[in-house]
Amino acid sequence: MGMKVYGTPQATNVARVVMILEEVGAEYEVMPVEFGTELKSPAHLARNPFGQIPAFQDDDFMLFESRAISRYILRKYKSDLLHEDNPKEATLVNVWLDVEYGQYNPPAGVIIYNALVKPIIGQVVDQQAIDNNLEKLKKVLEVYEARLSQCKYLAGDFISFADLSHFPCTYCIMLTQYKSVFDSYPHVKAWWEAIMARPSIKRMVEIMSA
Repeated sequence: MGMKVYGTPQATNVARVVMILEEVGAEYEVMPVEFGTELKSPAHLARNPFGQIPAFQDDDFMLFESRAISRYILRKYKSDLLHEDNPKEATLVNVWLDVEYGQYNPPAGVIIYNALVKPIIGQVVDQQAIDNNLEKLKKVLEVYEARLSQCKYLAGDFISFADLSHFPCTYCIMLTQYKSVFDSYPHVKAWWEAIMARPSIKRMVEIMSA
């Protein structure tokens, strides 16, 4: 049966999983899920009980939550992106994954939803929400700038899943007029350019642009 990802790669959490599959060179199949009724259908709820995307299947093994799925794939393919052979480095990877999830993605998600998604679905853009979350994101980027002035990547001088996990939301922000928010943070920009240079990320740009 092989590996299947349920959802659309244009969605940031689905993109995270597809990115990791591309990173390890795995064979996989993307199974589209229609927004709306299909998300709450019994078939999809059996895959993801919260009625969200992504869901993931590896033969008879089912998973949901994009970071957990990604860790599973990285472990299955014995990738060094988790640095699990070094407890200190592995812990730093987890620290910055937690930062990405709890500090970076929340303001980024609000900006993306208002700047990219709402115009597509015909909803009114909340400019105040964008402005407020741009300020929140700037505070996060100040921390990143300080960290990345000390080492090339977030967990140290090695690239890890913590870095790559930032790709989906950052890429989407770069599609908006608010991409200039990164211009004030030269170390963050250099970090982003290093991420974008990876073959798996170049492939993801193609996939997300399709």
